[in-house]
Amino acid sequence: MTAPSTYGLSTQARNLQWLLTDLVEEVPGVNSVAVVSSDGLLLLSSDPGGAAAGGNAAPTKGPRGASADLATIVSGLGSLTTGAAELMEGGAVKQTMVAMEHGSVFVMAISDGSLLGVHATPDCDMSVVAYHMALFVGRAGHVLTPEVRSELRQSMEKTP
Repeated sequence: MTAPSTYGLSTQARNLQWLLTDLVEEVPGVNSVAVVSSDGLLLLSSDPGGAAAGGNAAPTKGPRGASADLATIVSGLGSLTTGAAELMEGGAVKQTMVAMEHGSVFVMAISDGSLLGVHATPDCDMSVVAYHMALFVGRAGHVLTPEVRSELRQSMEKTP
């Protein structure tokens, strides 16, 4: 995977992109990752150009290679589970996992209301994925200030 351009970004935004790239490259079974703002907008993606490896890789089936799709799924699952938690008086949703025949989707809340979403292979070690997601959330939560969210949103809009 080629990291997205960090030209002109603040140190905080570059660090978040580095953490996201590290999550995808270091955790076995992770296909793609997206960070979505509380209002459903894509802030960070492991696949900002629409395909891995600088945007010229062959298209793949599913959310990998389609960051907007993963962001939509993450936002929808976040909204659905938050509504369910309110109806059940269950408190804040910390993590959601959907296991499918051909993959898994994990969604974890970040302290500012943003969400971290991961699409993984069906044979991934779910506990390892969840552990690394929790590390990302712990490191990213205090950095996602309104200014950094705005900067990341603008950089995603500029990505071809």
